[in-house]
Amino acid sequence: MLAFCLAIVNCPTAAVKVQTDGQSAGGVISSENHPESSRQLLVMLHMASPHFRAGSNYSGRYADDTGHHARRRIAEEIAQAHNLILVSDWPMPTLGVDCYVMEAATSDSLAHSLDMLSHDSRVEWVQPMSSYRALAANTERLYSLQPSAKFWHLTELHKAATGRNIRMAIIDSGVDENHPDLTGQVKLKENFIDDNPYVSESHGTAVAGIIGASARNSVGIEGIASDAQLMALRACWEVSEHDTRCNSFTLGKALNFAIMHKAQVINLSLTGQPDRLMQRLLDAALTQGITVVAAADPHIVDGGFPASYPGVIAVADEDSKPVRAGILMAPGRDIPTTAPDGRWNFVNGSSFACAHVSGIVALLVELNPSLTPAQIRQELKSNVTPSIDGRPAGAIDACATISKSVGSCVCACPLAHAS
Repeated sequence: MLAFCLAIVNCPTAAVKVQTDGQSAGGVISSENHPESSRQLLVMLHMASPHFRAGSNYSGRYADDTGHHARRRIAEEIAQAHNLILVSDWPMPTLGVDCYVMEAATSDSLAHSLDMLSHDSRVEWVQPMSSYRALAANTERLYSLQPSAKFWHLTELHKAATGRNIRMAIIDSGVDENHPDLTGQVKLKENFIDDNPYVSESHGTAVAGIIGASARNSVGIEGIASDAQLMALRACWEVSEHDTRCNSFTLGKALNFAIMHKAQVINLSLTGQPDRLMQRLLDAALTQGITVVAAADPHIVDGGFPASYPGVIAVADEDSKPVRAGILMAPGRDIPTTAPDGRWNFVNGSSFACAHVSGIVALLVELNPSLTPAQIRQELKSNVTPSIDGRPAGAIDACATISKSVGSCVCACPLAHAS
């Protein structure tokens, strides 16, 4: 049996406020302007396999086939039976799933909706829609020092590896692909926010710059994996300059796309609550050998989700002092990086520490494509620094990590050997 997913959108008061004019984004309507829409749910429904035929040239959207129309008619019947309004739909062949966004016609409570659908024989499982946010912090202090150049000896690392041709999925807000440091670096971009065009945004552009800014243009910064093939997958939107939000439906679409397009590394600089749909997609990615790197929330004991999920590499800012063993630490304070409209800025937060580690993972995958996600995580954990040069004990030692993979010292040799 295959399944398809209905996202029933009643937007809780704690949900993401997307736009002040009440327009929808990703099937989510601002609860501030639509108080009657008060709850969000994701519902997985069984569907007989003969009725599901994904287009052979699937690229993240429905193929123009009769199977889609037939499935949509079934979704409309279910929506009518439960007094719901069909809003949007999206395929997720990775899980054998069709996802339909629906909106409740009444202000039924979350508990009532959960109970109603859990007793529908066609429902495999029902769950709330989850919200996620980027782990970035504002700063007014600007320094002209790139920590990866000072502490990770990036120029020397690039003599060994640059992440050449590694497919890097950045699931985030929009990336400015025309930025001088990112021109030609973004090989593919997709938008997963319904009724909201792809736009360049601060958080996604900053993450992309740290990972993949060009090393040969004599301007700006140098990305950790400057020769990686960036996939800019917009699943998050910016409510304000320092408030970036996503939900499990938009993230699910982007994760499915990254898996279908054979990403080798997935960067998730965001955090939220555990979510069954997200967990299923993370399992699918890890099973296919895709390394997933996520930002750890320093205010949550286990780092939050998806950083806490088994198999995911969790990363926090070196200054955040995470309490859980196993959370890696990387530079995340006063990081110079790219900003929309051809600008540069300095950023803080675990989001950007996460981007550093995604970059170093790309170098490891280039040097040894057979490494599994678990082996990569172990390599990073086994090469950390002592408390020197103002860095805390336990921070990733990039020189030692790459030197071990190459089999000889590539940079900062005394430090690498001592570590």
